[in-house]
Amino acid sequence: MNKFWNREDEQARLRAFLTAPGGGLAVLYGRRRCGKSTLLQRVLDSKAVYFQADQREAPLQRRSVLNALSRILPEFDRASYADWNDLLAALYARVSRRLCVCLDEFPYLVQAAPELPSVLQRYVDRPDGQIKWILCGSSQRMMQGLVLDRTAPLYGRAGEIIKLAPLGAGWLAHALKLAPPDAVEAYSVWGGVPRYWELAGKHKDMESALKALVWDRFGVLHEEPLRLLLDDMRGAVQLYSIMSLIGAGCHRVSEIAGRLGKPMPSLMRPLAQLCELGYVRRDVPFGESHKNSKRSLYRLQDSFLRFYFRFVLPYESALAQGVYGEAQHAWRAARVHHVAACWEDLSRASVPWLGLAGQTWSVASPWWGSAGGPVEFDVVARSLDGKELLVGECKWAEKSVVVDVAKLAARLREKACAIPEAQGRRIVTVCWLGGGSQGRALCPAPSGAGRRRNGVCGGPPPDGMPVGAAGSGL
Repeated sequence: MNKFWNREDEQARLRAFLTAPGGGLAVLYGRRRCGKSTLLQRVLDSKAVYFQADQREAPLQRRSVLNALSRILPEFDRASYADWNDLLAALYARVSRRLCVCLDEFPYLVQAAPELPSVLQRYVDRPDGQIKWILCGSSQRMMQGLVLDRTAPLYGRAGEIIKLAPLGAGWLAHALKLAPPDAVEAYSVWGGVPRYWELAGKHKDMESALKALVWDRFGVLHEEPLRLLLDDMRGAVQLYSIMSLIGAGCHRVSEIAGRLGKPMPSLMRPLAQLCELGYVRRDVPFGESHKNSKRSLYRLQDSFLRFYFRFVLPYESALAQGVYGEAQHAWRAARVHHVAACWEDLSRASVPWLGLAGQTWSVASPWWGSAGGPVEFDVVARSLDGKELLVGECKWAEKSVVVDVAKLAARLREKACAIPEAQGRRIVTVCWLGGGSQGRALCPAPSGAGRRRNGVCGGPPPDGMPVGAAGSGL
C-alpha cells in the first residue's frame, strides 16, 4: 500500500525554500501521525542532515546531533562542545556551502535546553549564513509559541511556516481502496490521519481493525487522545475531561460547566486551547458572529476523537478486562447515526466546491433557531453575489433513499423563513443523499423559478472536497 498521499503544496513550498539562495529557517508542525517526518524524508536529499530528537538530557542530545552532522561533515564529531552556542559556532565555521539541517521533534531539544531558540536566532540572522534550518514538531502549542509569539526569539525569522493538517476524506478511498460509502464510514472512524489509515489497512475489515487497534487495551490507538493532549500539555486532565463530555453530548458551555462543577468563565481558556489544537470546534448559527454570538455549540472536530469518546471511553472498564461485546454492540447499534454526523460535516465542506444551481457559494454552516418551534438546517450558505441562500438537509441511510424532490423543496423553503438572512433572497434547496443512495446532491430549482430542476452535481478533486459529499466522489 502506498504510504504517502497528496501533500503536493507542502512539498513544493519546502523544495522552494531549500533551493533559494543563502540560509534561512522553515517550520513544520502539526498533530502526531499526520506524516511530518515522512514529508521531510521526501523533500530532503542525501546531503541534508536529519536528526530526530528525544527526551534525553542536553549533553546527550548534542552528542547525537554531532553524530548526525558527521555523516555529512567528516570527523565533525571528534570534538565535544559545552553548550549549543559552541556547537553552532563550530558548525558555521566549518560550513562553506549550502547545507540543510533538519531538527525533528524540536520541542524535545528546547525542553532540555531552553536557551536553544535564542542561540539559534543569532545564527539564523547572520547574513553570510549558508545553513537552511528546518524545525519540526508535534507539540503544536510549543511550535506556535516558538515562531508565532511576538516575544519568542525566532519570531519573524521563518521563511516558511507550514501546519500539516489531516488529509481530506477523498484520499482515504485511494489509500484503503474502498468503495465510496465504505470510505465515508471509514472516515467517520479514522478521520484524516494517514497513520491511522495505514494501520487500519492491515486488517480485513472495520471491526477487526477496531478490536486490534482501539478496543484492545494493548492497541496502538487505545490511549491516543490522551497522548495527543500530552504532546501539548503537561497536565491534560481538564482538557481530556472536557473532550469526553463533548463527546458524550454536552455541547453547551453551561452543560460542561455543570457536569464539571466549575464556573463557565473558567472553561473559556481550555475550550479555546482545544479549538486552537483542532480537536474541538465552536459552531454558531449561520449568519451570527463568532465573536458576539451567545448560542455557541462545541463539538469534537476530529472524527477519531468523536468515535473514541462515544464507543471506547464509556466501556473502558470492560475493555480493560478484554471484554469487547459492550463496545461492539454500541457501535453496531449507533453506527448509522455516527456516520450520518460525519456525512453532514462532509456535505457542508463540499458546498464551496460545487456549482449548485449555477452559483458559487461561501463556506457553509448549520443553523438552528425557532419559529413556533425548534428549526434546524444541516447546511446553510450564501451565494457570493449575495442574492441567493442555500438551505439543505443531509440524509445517510443503509439503503437507497427515495426523495420526493418537490415536497422536500417546499418544506425547506417554508422552514427557511426562520433564517434572518433569508429575507429578500431567493432560496436554493439541496439534499445530500449518502449511504445506499451512493452520494448525490439533489438540487431543485430556486424559489420562484419557472420549472423544476433536479440533477446530480459533480465534485472537485479528492483533497479539495471530501469523498462522499455530492457528486463524483460518491
